[in-house]
Amino acid sequence: MQIRSLIAVLLLGNIMCLGGCYSSNPEDISAFMKPQEAETSTDSYILQPPDEVLVSCSEFPSIDNQRQTIRPDGKISLEDIGEIQAAGITPEQLAEEIRLKVIQLYQFKTENPVNVTISVFRSKFYYVLGQVYSSGPKLYTGRDTVSRAISRARPNLLARLKHVQVIKPSSDKNVKPAVFELNYDRLMAHGDNTKDVLLRDGDIIYIPPTIFGWLAMKADEFVSPIERAFTGVYTIRRTLSQRTNYYYSPIEQ
Repeated sequence: MQIRSLIAVLLLGNIMCLGGCYSSNPEDISAFMKPQEAETSTDSYILQPPDEVLVSCSEFPSIDNQRQTIRPDGKISLEDIGEIQAAGITPEQLAEEIRLKVIQLYQFKTENPVNVTISVFRSKFYYVLGQVYSSGPKLYTGRDTVSRAISRARPNLLARLKHVQVIKPSSDKNVKPAVFELNYDRLMAHGDNTKDVLLRDGDIIYIPPTIFGWLAMKADEFVSPIERAFTGVYTIRRTLSQRTNYYYSPIEQ
């Protein structure tokens, strides 16, 4: 306990730095979409393995109501049609590819006889990290809001919910990631959903620790290795002592 207290005191000097270590910019919220502005958070979902699609075609029974999981090679296989490239295109484009295949076999009466919908989203993720009970990648569905994502991840007692960081990474080295700060406490307590944006594939929610939580974790980073080292030495000495007493204990008279 004395070691932990000493380290905690030494770390107090970093408290002020903790509050200013985030690079959030209020204007960066413009990089995100609001739920009321769009039905989904992406205009066109690009299929990738292992998404599952449902093919509907009432005029061609052999492929009607076919559920297909996109294979690692990016293709699906339909009866009487064969293999079709599905990865890298939208469901609408996949439906058109299937239509062109089956039109050679059937003379359709309708203009758009083939429909493809996504039955299971499996290829795209957003991330919830930090002080939550359920952290890591979460399946993206197109209607995932920040508030819903945080609620599902279940913040723990160390969560600093007034300073949640919402991050949109950038794959372009010349473009900075978009980062804005969200007061989740205010959103839940007062219904202030002005920053409750729609998430997209790859977005990150980071829930930082409270100041005391951060201090406790930093103290544990220093103390735990020392405790494990001393515990290991004590265990070895105790084991050797027990062996010595066993082999050299005096014979009872």
